[in-house]
Amino acid sequence: MTTIRWGIIGCGDVCEVKSGPGFQKARNSALVAVMRRNGELAADFAQRHNVQRWYDDAQRLIDDPEVDAVYVATPPSSHKEYTLLAAAAGKPVYVEKPMAPTYADCLEMVAACKAAGVPLWVGYYRRRLPKFVKIQELLASGVIGDVRSVNIRLRQPVSAQLHRLGEPMDLVDLPWRVNPAIAGGGLFLDLAAHMLDIVDMLVGPIRSVSGFATNQGGHYPAEDNVTGTFVFANGALGTGSWFFTASDRLDWTELEGPLGRIGYVCFDTSPIQLTTAAGVEEILITQPDHVHQPLIQTIVDELNGEGFCPSTGESAARTTWVMDQMLAGWRHEGA
Repeated sequence: MTTIRWGIIGCGDVCEVKSGPGFQKARNSALVAVMRRNGELAADFAQRHNVQRWYDDAQRLIDDPEVDAVYVATPPSSHKEYTLLAAAAGKPVYVEKPMAPTYADCLEMVAACKAAGVPLWVGYYRRRLPKFVKIQELLASGVIGDVRSVNIRLRQPVSAQLHRLGEPMDLVDLPWRVNPAIAGGGLFLDLAAHMLDIVDMLVGPIRSVSGFATNQGGHYPAEDNVTGTFVFANGALGTGSWFFTASDRLDWTELEGPLGRIGYVCFDTSPIQLTTAAGVEEILITQPDHVHQPLIQTIVDELNGEGFCPSTGESAARTTWVMDQMLAGWRHEGA
């Protein structure tokens, strides 16, 4: 088995615990180089994580002959740029989610990697987290029958950080996740991406979708309230609501079938709730220390000719397409 040597473009917060150590701890995997535009921060990350080399220029990392594959962990606005550069260099790419701000960008990324003959994977790591693998197993067992209805709900209050920005909005200090120029949208793109991608895995692709988005709070220029309805390829119907100026918090998804339902929280380790004629059962699954590591392992294994990674450019592009449809009216109004 070959050791896959990784380079990271954008070694920010997500790389500290969620992903970075996963490249070091996965079997037949090593993290050999990191890049950040601020060289001092790149050097600091490299020193703290025992990484051999650091760069302040992405092309130099991509061209490093000891880097076999590239992980792009920058904000979404630069995902396409770095993916195309890595593909042009003939190097496999693992890019953070959401894959890109728009479906058109995703298609360009997929096409570039296909033309270059390199694989493209996307960081929807929940596809290999034990909690969601267990839900997949429950569905496959037929315990609730075929999924016929999906309901996704997420609500959050406005953060204290955004309240402090005041009026008019200070775009310089605005967190990048609610700055459309960097994120492609707001928290909907950042968080709904995970929720929609995992139901793509659990239930199947969404084939038809419509939705509405608006900004009701005025705390930032991105959407803060989104609702949508969708139809899955298997005929199941779904609804989703993402509300970011709420008075409290809720994170709950339910998959319903003729024999029962499965409910779960997407963003923490709360137990799976299985409801059938036998009653309500709570199933607690332990989460790994580095949540990207199980998915990284599938990538490394695939590169070594064993198995496959379930989060591809094609599957991730579907999720961006769904979000595009729900944001279409809002984006048109702001154009």
